[in-house]
Amino acid sequence: MDHRHHKREYNKQLALLGVKFLHFIISVGLFYIFWMLFRYHHVTVTVREIGFRYNYFMVIAYAVILFFFNRTYNSYLFGYNRIRNMLFSEFLSQLFSLVVVYVIVSLSWAKWRNPTIFLLMLVLQLFLDLLCSYCGNWFYFRLYPPRKTLLIYRNLIDKRRFGSIKGKPSERLYDIVEEFQYEGDSFMEIRHKLEGFEAIFVAGVNSRCRNGILKYCQERSIPGFFLPHIGDVIMQGAEHIQSFDSPVLYVNRKQVNPEYRIFKRIFDFVIALIFLLILSPAILVTALVVKLYDGGPALYKQTRTTKDGKSFKILKFRSMRVDAESDGIARLSTGENDDRITPVGRFIRKCRIDELPQLINILKGDMSFVGPRPERPEIAEQYCEKLPDFQLRLQVKAGLTGYAQVYGRYNNDPYEKLEFDLLYINHMSILTDIQIMFATFEVLFSKESTAGITTGAITAMDYPVEEEATEEAEEKG
Repeated sequence: MDHRHHKREYNKQLALLGVKFLHFIISVGLFYIFWMLFRYHHVTVTVREIGFRYNYFMVIAYAVILFFFNRTYNSYLFGYNRIRNMLFSEFLSQLFSLVVVYVIVSLSWAKWRNPTIFLLMLVLQLFLDLLCSYCGNWFYFRLYPPRKTLLIYRNLIDKRRFGSIKGKPSERLYDIVEEFQYEGDSFMEIRHKLEGFEAIFVAGVNSRCRNGILKYCQERSIPGFFLPHIGDVIMQGAEHIQSFDSPVLYVNRKQVNPEYRIFKRIFDFVIALIFLLILSPAILVTALVVKLYDGGPALYKQTRTTKDGKSFKILKFRSMRVDAESDGIARLSTGENDDRITPVGRFIRKCRIDELPQLINILKGDMSFVGPRPERPEIAEQYCEKLPDFQLRLQVKAGLTGYAQVYGRYNNDPYEKLEFDLLYINHMSILTDIQIMFATFEVLFSKESTAGITTGAITAMDYPVEEEATEEAEEKG
């Protein structure tokens, strides 16, 4: 029975992989056809052999670049994404792939070539992407009808963390037929409740019980989704030590190696300088418009915290009234309903133009392109009162964007922000930084990324966050 189940599951995954691979091959094939039709005639007879090598090199380069961007934007997330979201992800993947290829071609010819064929290729590719997105989702839901799902949680705070699992399009993936609260520590007490379910979501339950559910899911080949504790995320960055007879996992405060730190600083400086030069017209126009609107300062300086709690002055274009915090209380924005935001400020926030002056902070070394977003000291202190582990985000330099901005929302609660930031700290690398930077372009067009906190709230801590119980406390029940 188990063997047949595993074989069916393998065949389903193989079928979905085939759909993804077919779309990828057709995309590369389309590029090959356009390239050979419109580019090969530039190669003279005397260098025809070199021309062939150059052509095939460009096709292979395009395939590698496209693969990178497909991974960055999760272009083939069949079932989990709406068709329009997948279409946009695939569009960004091909757009940036063609831009990179266009730059390579222009540099190799020492002349900016006519980009018309690339634009035409992009238009035709959109029709292919639409077909792939529609067929991929249709095929996925034929293979995987909604799973009979169980939700297990410890308290109402943990139940709230299930978030969008109950909303569309998740309801096409998971048919939540039962959910219950369990504060005990015995897996055997609830084992009978797991029978008959095809997917299980777990949040906040005692570690003993959670380990039992985890083993149960593995034994029965049932998808198990476990919302992690802070400790779970920290352990992901643990290092296996081979100097002992027993398996040992070494955990310590994150120490960035010198090579990565130096390379990242050079990378930040060069890219920030390039962006400042390219975007200087937009920066100057924005500064002038903000200044002329109400006569107040164009730039807004605000104290933020970065690595090891060090403070610095972050720069932003002022989007609120000059007297926005005249009462001296630090408040996060409540989004579009915030009456402190000026009409000009509303526009530059929507277009993310208000963040451009932070390129100067990156140039100065106050920030990096990628890292935990810097919090205001007053707000961070409020978070730490209820969630002392929040200070673990300060292991690395603050950033303009990060995991929380790409995979979360603006109004994520502090617990979720900390988990995202720790995930980044565990997986820091230049490749990860580049992927996050490109993934940020997709977030810029997401309405959810500009959503504010609850109206009337001071911070995102609009409900109490319990401190995680230690293993000793859990064992005592």
